[in-house]
Amino acid sequence: MTVAGWLAVLLAALPAVLCLVNRWALARRPVPVSADPAPLHVSILIPARDEAANIGPALDAARASQGVRLEILVMDDGSTDSTAAIVRDHAGRDPRVRLLQAPPLPAGWGGKAHVCQRLSEQASGDWLLFVDADVRLAPDAALVLADHARRHGMGLVSGVPRQLMATLGELLTVPMINLLIHGYLPVPMMRRKPTDPSLAAACGQLLLFERSAYQRAGGHAAVRWSRHDGLQLARHLRRRGIATDLIDGAPLATCRMYDGLRSAWEGFVKNAREGMATPAALPIWTFLLLGGHVLPWLLLVLALLGWGSPVPALLALLLSLGMRLAVTFLAREPLASVPLHPLTVLVALAIQWDALIRGGTGRQVGWKGRSYPSGAAP
Repeated sequence: MTVAGWLAVLLAALPAVLCLVNRWALARRPVPVSADPAPLHVSILIPARDEAANIGPALDAARASQGVRLEILVMDDGSTDSTAAIVRDHAGRDPRVRLLQAPPLPAGWGGKAHVCQRLSEQASGDWLLFVDADVRLAPDAALVLADHARRHGMGLVSGVPRQLMATLGELLTVPMINLLIHGYLPVPMMRRKPTDPSLAAACGQLLLFERSAYQRAGGHAAVRWSRHDGLQLARHLRRRGIATDLIDGAPLATCRMYDGLRSAWEGFVKNAREGMATPAALPIWTFLLLGGHVLPWLLLVLALLGWGSPVPALLALLLSLGMRLAVTFLAREPLASVPLHPLTVLVALAIQWDALIRGGTGRQVGWKGRSYPSGAAP
């Protein structure tokens, strides 16, 4: 028990220390400092499929963008609800808004990648800001992202929006996004090596590209098969020597990704095989996450039953929950998610193993009325 206890301490300490380092790196909010009196020309590009509940508020937020020359393009991807009508209403009141219709989905493409590629071909801006329909931009988001990319020579700048959660299912799933970034991504190293593909990180909800870099890399057509376009595009750009960066997205946008456990599970399964859920990576992630965030609870229970000292377990728990609390404050997530932390880790690993098993058995993943292979991307 002593060996297991101190192993738990080590596995909890590693992400806790990295979280402190990343907090310093990510908490420094970029402040636009432009010597060019001409405003940056940003195209906000929104793919939309059956987004009647979201597209109106998304457009309200995008239209409130400040400090940039702006156009807003929404491409309706075969919606069967009132998505297109809502966009037309906004376009009638604001000439910066345009509604486009997506052509039929070609074979070999993912729906979102196809629409994003078509949107980029219609955009006129020097900076392409792709956002999901459930994202609400802050008024200065487009300016902050584009100015940061311009000043630092980045082809891609991304951030994770502040994640809004209202149900138990969301609290058990969504917080893993920021926990993995803050606790397991070495942000200072990522920035020292901005073209190293192994350190690529991006969130598909909020992607700002310098137009020529996007085009040189082939745009979304280069990852046409992907359901995890943010990560895959960041890796793709870095392989071609184009620098990318990840900044704190919580002050720049909000997003409510899912409305419960079922939609969250299917949504994360859809992307998992392009991230953690590979035969080589997932056993390692399982060891790291179980050892650092679940094992301490088991060891504490055993210690209370007289099996070993409680000291290592308590120290590991302090590190694990302290790190989770720090991430929660930094990412502006609900405090109610903190007591659920060990369950969140177990649910996350269950989702990843579900994705790996589905891939091995050839089961399909359904999303937005379409079916996709659940195996790893080519």
